[in-house]
Amino acid sequence: MRLIIAEKPSLARAIADALPDSAKRQDGAMICGDTTVTWCLGHLLEQAPPEAYDPADKQWRLDRLPIVPQQWKLMPRPKARGQLAVIRKLIKQATSVVHAGDPDREGQLLVQEVIEYMKYRGPVQRLLISDLNKPAVSRALAKLRSNMEYQPLFQAAQARSRADWLYGINLTRAWTLTGRQAGHDGVLSVGRVQTPVLGLIVRRDNAIRDFKPHPFYPLWVDLQVAQGQLRAWWAPKEHQPLDEQGRLIDRTPADALAAQLPGARGTLTTLDQQEKRQAPPLPYSLSALQVDAARRHGLSAQMVLDICQRLYEQHKLITYPRSDCRYLPEEHLALAQRSLSSACQNDDTLRQWLGGADFTLRSKAWNDKQVGAHHALAPTGKPADFSQLSATEGHVFRLIVRNVMAQFYRPLRTFEVKAEFTLLDEAFRARGQSILDHGWKPLFTTRDETPPLPPLTQGEACPALGAGVEEKETRPPEPFTDASLIKAMMNIGRYVDDPNVRRTLRDTDGLGTEATRAGIIETLVQRGYLVRQQKALRATKLGCALIAALPSAVSTPERTALWEQRLRAISEQQDDPGAFQQALLDDLRGLLTHSDAAKLRHSLQTAQGEDTSPAKRGTKTRKSYTKRKSTAGRTSTTDRKSTTGRRSTTAKKKTS
Repeated sequence: MRLIIAEKPSLARAIADALPDSAKRQDGAMICGDTTVTWCLGHLLEQAPPEAYDPADKQWRLDRLPIVPQQWKLMPRPKARGQLAVIRKLIKQATSVVHAGDPDREGQLLVQEVIEYMKYRGPVQRLLISDLNKPAVSRALAKLRSNMEYQPLFQAAQARSRADWLYGINLTRAWTLTGRQAGHDGVLSVGRVQTPVLGLIVRRDNAIRDFKPHPFYPLWVDLQVAQGQLRAWWAPKEHQPLDEQGRLIDRTPADALAAQLPGARGTLTTLDQQEKRQAPPLPYSLSALQVDAARRHGLSAQMVLDICQRLYEQHKLITYPRSDCRYLPEEHLALAQRSLSSACQNDDTLRQWLGGADFTLRSKAWNDKQVGAHHALAPTGKPADFSQLSATEGHVFRLIVRNVMAQFYRPLRTFEVKAEFTLLDEAFRARGQSILDHGWKPLFTTRDETPPLPPLTQGEACPALGAGVEEKETRPPEPFTDASLIKAMMNIGRYVDDPNVRRTLRDTDGLGTEATRAGIIETLVQRGYLVRQQKALRATKLGCALIAALPSAVSTPERTALWEQRLRAISEQQDDPGAFQQALLDDLRGLLTHSDAAKLRHSLQTAQGEDTSPAKRGTKTRKSYTKRKSTAGRTSTTDRKSTTGRRSTTAKKKTS
């Protein structure tokens, strides 16, 4: 018997539907001739708690840190025992096993750790599915590969899981116990991803709070040129009183120059004119979609992820959504017209976009060299029944279709002009743009671009008609939103001061992964470190206090981004998991020496930030058992449960 182990029931059903024999349901599995398909329910196993290695570690004590398992153990998740029993029974009967986890690092770990936990020693093949439609699943079943090819990916995922346990358990216990000494009654959760994300927001909020506006004074001049008029702006020389952005901060020289300009004769001294072609935006990765959906429709990152999972699993309208890739396989190009035509048939907006597409075009999106384990999000070709979709599901589906459709539109062609004029020995600059071919642009926005300049000729005369000085004021940075925070996590190198580390981080995945970024934001909100104020994400007093008390290395992006780089190197057989863990332990021991009750007490007393409404005492929190992959940067499940239990008991006593 061949046993296929899928990551989740929806994937198992898609596999069973694509097999030649009709499926017969039984408890926890489907039998299709000589093949049986079973499934996991997300992670069935989790890292064992500290007390599973030593009962003395059930009690939180500083003198027991760091806790470092010698032989790592996994244990069943509380609600997974029934399905694990089904898999154990089936795997004993199997002559071969097929690993059908999702095509990413966590998907590799999720199923393989179950196979190894069952001590199965027979042959294992790997089935990679990124599209739940029957033809795509059939093609994938015909291309099984040896699971040994993906052993480095498993080792990287396993190293991530263990490193998160070591980091989260030890630092959370250290700062929670230090917090008790400082008078804080509650858990201070620290994670290798969540804490740097919190640090980004705290530092942005501090910059906004500490911002002191100052005025600046742009000077404009209206010029008469041979074929019209235009407005140009003064570019002050370096000896003028300028801020770091090159803006004039003393009005006196601007007023003096403005008084001399009317009637002055000038010359067009520099003229740069060029036609530019801009290719359409690439199809979406999950994070890129989350950014756009937040900006256009006000959806949180978690909402977009949940919507994508429904569009993928329940409606089967899109391909695998947890992708970090923005390219599509070349073989999909031949099927694109048929799949897009089918996907668009039930919506007026989509049909209109389809009518403008030219399927003889080929963009750079179709590139096998850029496609790894999974490709960009794309419609499967199944017609969308919009009566069965919520409004937000429809919005997200249209965005995904639009970005693939745009690959069959002409490039945006513009004519851009930059001109520099000299009057009274001072430089004045103007720029303009005219659109030669809108190409793909109407699919994305109808907003007016930079207006065009009149036709210009190098060296032509340009007498000044009038001039004026405007008074403006600098503005503080914008607070983070879901969109800007996801973008910051994707491009974390921009927030790193060390130029060498910044160069190193250019090609990494940034903070978190496509599958975990939304969950990290929600975790910070749930733990009282962040609050949402309309679209803005702001740090609470507790969040600000924690960041102030932690070593800066824990709350800045460098370490965790370099972790991701090393994990990628492990997955590509360019690094060793053992060396990675040893480096982490050396780092961890150094960080533990920085837990300081006096410093934490001071930061708790002096922290600035947003107030949060405390949860009502004596009321039970409704638990959510949504099945999902583990989120990088969380503390262990067991430690979360034990602390939650203590708080609940205390609340009940006080209520009584």
